[in-house]
Amino acid sequence: GVSIPLTTPATSVAQAFFCLLLCIPWGSSCPPSCQCTERAGAKAVLCSSRHLEEIPKDIPRDVVLLKLDANSITRIPSNAFRHLSHLEEIDLSRNAIEKIDRAAFKGVAAGLRTLDLSSNRIRSIPKEALLALSAKLRLANNPWHCECALQEVLWEARLDLDSIQDITCHTAPREEYVGKPLLQVLDAGVNFCSVRQRTMDTAMFVTMFGWFAMVIVYIICYVRHNREDSCRYGAYLRSLPSAQAHAETTSTAL
Repeated sequence: GVSIPLTTPATSVAQAFFCLLLCIPWGSSCPPSCQCTERAGAKAVLCSSRHLEEIPKDIPRDVVLLKLDANSITRIPSNAFRHLSHLEEIDLSRNAIEKIDRAAFKGVAAGLRTLDLSSNRIRSIPKEALLALSAKLRLANNPWHCECALQEVLWEARLDLDSIQDITCHTAPREEYVGKPLLQVLDAGVNFCSVRQRTMDTAMFVTMFGWFAMVIVYIICYVRHNREDSCRYGAYLRSLPSAQAHAETTSTAL
């Protein structure tokens, strides 16, 4: 017998489209303002000098190297790279970053090897955002406010040794530290964390002294008020016999 084809042109188009969807790997798209290439079998997304003001949303999931340097990015929000589980290197240098959220690098902490945040506008950073990373950090050439959190990052994080001397105090609790490398200030024996602890202790002492003074004033007022009441009551009691004697004299005279 003669076999009759069961497919129609419309069915063929649908099958071809379905096959095309299956053949395209997830996460293979590239942000329109970036260039996606492969280096030694690893995917790299190059978005340098593209006038970006925020981190692109459609970065391929299998990216290993992400270059976002020389843009106008001002903030790294929470979970900015969470879906990029293969990411090993992020270059965010030479941007205008001022704020980094606590969970900015959540999801990539384990695999990230290099994070470049140099030459931005970062004054302070939540230590939780960096201390969870095992990556080598570049933090140089930012207008840092030297404080306890930055000191803890310097002590506990894995900083790039070539750039650590360029972490300079732009502002500090004392004018004499301004303009000096943070490492030099700490080597001189300064401990910003102990300064903060002393400040907290002083504030607690002042608060406790205020409460103590209030209690003393209350006790004094209470005692004085009771003494006045006692004096008035005593005067009242002393007046009672003379009043009674006066009444008896009056009755006798009658």
